[in-house]
Amino acid sequence: MRTTRAKYGLGQVVRHRKHPFRGVVFDVDAMFSNTDEWYEAIPEESRPAKDQPFYHLLAENDHSYYVAYVSEQNLVPDDTGEPIDHPDLADLFGEFEDGHYPLQFQLN
Repeated sequence: MRTTRAKYGLGQVVRHRKHPFRGVVFDVDAMFSNTDEWYEAIPEESRPAKDQPFYHLLAENDHSYYVAYVSEQNLVPDDTGEPIDHPDLADLFGEFEDGHYPLQFQLN
């Protein structure tokens, strides 16, 4: 059995290596777990390997808020120290502190 260790944790603020957006990690897949259609929509020369962690982010750029699905190879830690303004943050996380968001949600 292969073991995969995620580089980034829940509540961590990250940014995309190539595209101008930042986000907060709210879920991690140990390896690619999206649709083939999603994967094939990425230009072949830019497609990341499927056998690495993929992160679900509450993401933002200068124009909008959205959910992003990003491979580990395309993320870097965000070192701005600035909070994220995504409107769904309060559903999962507490207040921004020391560069990250603590988990704060209720399970049913």
